[in-house]
Amino acid sequence: MIWAKLRSILSSKIKQPTRRQFLVKFCLLPLLIALISLPLWQTHPAYAKIDDDRYEGNIYILFAGNGSLVPPRLSLAESLQRKMPTILVFYVDDSSDCKQFSGVVSRLQEYYERNASIIPITVDSIPLKSSYTLEEPGYYYQGRVPQTVVLNQQGEIVLDKSGQIPYEEVDDVLREVFDLLPRDESVELKRRSFNEFNSELVN
Repeated sequence: MIWAKLRSILSSKIKQPTRRQFLVKFCLLPLLIALISLPLWQTHPAYAKIDDDRYEGNIYILFAGNGSLVPPRLSLAESLQRKMPTILVFYVDDSSDCKQFSGVVSRLQEYYERNASIIPITVDSIPLKSSYTLEEPGYYYQGRVPQTVVLNQQGEIVLDKSGQIPYEEVDDVLREVFDLLPRDESVELKRRSFNEFNSELVN
């Protein structure tokens, strides 16, 4: 009986924490400690490098600054169906050659986006099959990256090259496909003039 009274007296003397004290002690204080200690356990940031073979994310976003290339607007089958000239670029995200070539692909898009279908294809997305149809990217892939394949309006291969190739080499082929003036006669994309009704290629 005496012990029960003593216990009730002691418990009434101990103050219950207020809501503010509870928030500070159990919510804000741990958060503050975590923020202060953040630099101690934070790992060093990884810097994307264009000249190594490390995976750092999608190369067209990181190195070409062009997220609009992936995913492509049209599939290969849709491009062929619409009889659009098509630029296939086979790549992997952990190849320095592909990283460096991504800028060329972005530049091609700048000039030919409205008139050609530009389709970057990561080779990891190509299904392993014994054979492919003409409408499947695997039909054109030769096992090397980067690989650039240009198809004309009829779906015929007019360029198939591996490695880093200059923008000008692809541009020359596309100028033939679109019947444009050579670059030394016009830096702008202008059609060959046969009469006064021919107009400039629309970008």
